[in-house]
Amino acid sequence: MRYAQGGGLTDAERAAREQIRLRAVERFEREEKNREIAAALRVSERSVERWRRQWRERGEAGVLSKGSPGRPRLSEKQVAKLERELERGPLVHGWADQRWTLARVKTLIGRLFHVSYTVEGTWRLLKQHGWSWQQPARRAIERDGAAVDLWKKEVWPRVRASRRPAMDGSSSRTRPVSR
Repeated sequence: MRYAQGGGLTDAERAAREQIRLRAVERFEREEKNREIAAALRVSERSVERWRRQWRERGEAGVLSKGSPGRPRLSEKQVAKLERELERGPLVHGWADQRWTLARVKTLIGRLFHVSYTVEGTWRLLKQHGWSWQQPARRAIERDGAAVDLWKKEVWPRVRASRRPAMDGSSSRTRPVSR
């Protein structure tokens, strides 16, 4: 069975799939044929073949769910160490300024624990443990509000404007419009 776009299964869906595999095991023990099991459980014969092989090799434990593939990869002890290291600051870890970016935290996790996270996974991990994005408490003294307003009014509309040509283009290599 294929998974829906964008993710795996919920715990309930995983448990339901496991029940189907366990029903297949009952039928393996009654020595039913793969085709009959597949038709009765409304799954593919290849899945039944795979489940039977796993059942032969490891028994019922071979067809049980392995759990969520998205479970946290860092233990609570490791998370506590990560938090201590984050509190020490980026300068201590070799970065030139005092900003913790998600990419830097991801790199730090890799250095400390030899575990690879995505940037999104790093954000989820930090968020689960009470970390949040930060912004300055006050604006910089050097900020020129009039210059910012002028830029928003005059420059930003030009930058934001579509960069596509006004006339239709062509994908043909021989037509000059495509150059």
